[in-house]
Amino acid sequence: MNTPESVSPESVSPESVSPESASPEIVSPEVLCRADGLAKHVTGPGGRLTILHDLSLSIGAGEAVAIVGASGSGKSTLLGLLAGLDTPSDGDVELCGERLATLDEDGRAALRAGRVGFVFQSFQLLPTLTALENVSLPLELGAITDAPRMNGSGPTGIAREALERVGLTPRAGHYPRQLSGGEQQRVAIARAFAPGPRILFADEPTGNLDLATGQKIIDLLFALRADAGAALVLVTHDQALAERCDRRLGMRDGHLEALA
Repeated sequence: MNTPESVSPESVSPESVSPESASPEIVSPEVLCRADGLAKHVTGPGGRLTILHDLSLSIGAGEAVAIVGASGSGKSTLLGLLAGLDTPSDGDVELCGERLATLDEDGRAALRAGRVGFVFQSFQLLPTLTALENVSLPLELGAITDAPRMNGSGPTGIAREALERVGLTPRAGHYPRQLSGGEQQRVAIARAFAPGPRILFADEPTGNLDLATGQKIIDLLFALRADAGAALVLVTHDQALAERCDRRLGMRDGHLEALA
């Protein structure tokens, strides 16, 4: 397994400066997510099963990182731990400057509100809410009344603009069952980007879509990510998709390594 340094974002070296200059010679990107010695074990009928083995990595501000690997390799488990949706058996995660181990479930939810976005393979839309309501609800729960790069004000205004950006203004009043798979994922992407998150976690975002629709969703995801300046952590088994990211990490049997 590679050392933690091999899966950390590279430092950014600016142009040479004079000795009199107060500027540092090396400027490192802000680290938004850092994992140190991360492990996950579960106990089943056959005894203890280790899903993740002593993983360390960091994600820099604005960086796009792909985690690739076969089904069952531990990719989604790692994503859940990094995002604070699950707790590790060993190790520590720091997200947006906060150690998740020091926070309870409510504290982790408060940390994520407005700063962390999610896009899931299965969309995770509430069936009894319209597209507009699915996007506005997290904003209301997080008491978010304005968002970076959004002109709308209040949860509903921000949600309307987010849907407009993904081309779904005419479908704002429709329920998930009335939307195609691609449209549902666009709603999910609008929901993820609406509050202006600093980091976005995406778990197989095209896994339930056909090839053509999936390509459109990925183009949209990367375009919005570039506009927002957000970091992206993308779990996928699609090598072509992974190559669009700044860095690729491979997951195999719970071990993580940097890929060329």
